[in-house]
Amino acid sequence: MSNKKDIRDFLFRGLMLESEADKFRRAGIQIGADSAEAEESLLKEALAPFGISRRNQALEMARLYSVLFCFENEIREFIRDVLIENDGSDWLDKLPPKIKSHAESRRETAMKDSWLEGEKSDLLGFVDFGHLAQIIVAKWDFFKDIVPTQHWLKQRMDELEKSRNFIAHNRMLLPSEFQRIYMYISDWNRVIGL
Repeated sequence: MSNKKDIRDFLFRGLMLESEADKFRRAGIQIGADSAEAEESLLKEALAPFGISRRNQALEMARLYSVLFCFENEIREFIRDVLIENDGSDWLDKLPPKIKSHAESRRETAMKDSWLEGEKSDLLGFVDFGHLAQIIVAKWDFFKDIVPTQHWLKQRMDELEKSRNFIAHNRMLLPSEFQRIYMYISDWNRVIGL
């Protein structure tokens, strides 16, 4: 009998602690381990075997990769939203045939690599970065009121693609290239928005 009471008391105290901790969290008071601090510690541990110069370069490139990751995926979402609105639910069938075929081929390869886990259902995710601008140009009537000009689009996307590929192949960019990437993404956000 006392065992049931002990278990019930233990559970009740746990629930009370959770309730009080939630009040503190909502008030902006940290309860428990700081996840940012733990994440930073794990990163330091993972990078520890490498020299300080290489670690600093990696951290600079990681920030840039993060910005490009967000930007590229926001463009994919932007294209998807505009095409769904204008081409309807079968918008994928109306993509330029060469681009669609290329993306399907890449997705099929990914499906065969069953050991490799990750998103494999989104066909637009298998479209090359360079093809994104081509889709917009091919469907220009849907984008012309949003994107200033095809030239503006191509110039930025072509230069961003070169930088993106440099980053994807783990090559260090110079600070001037960092600034160009930030400037083009800032242009996009100002003109088109994300």
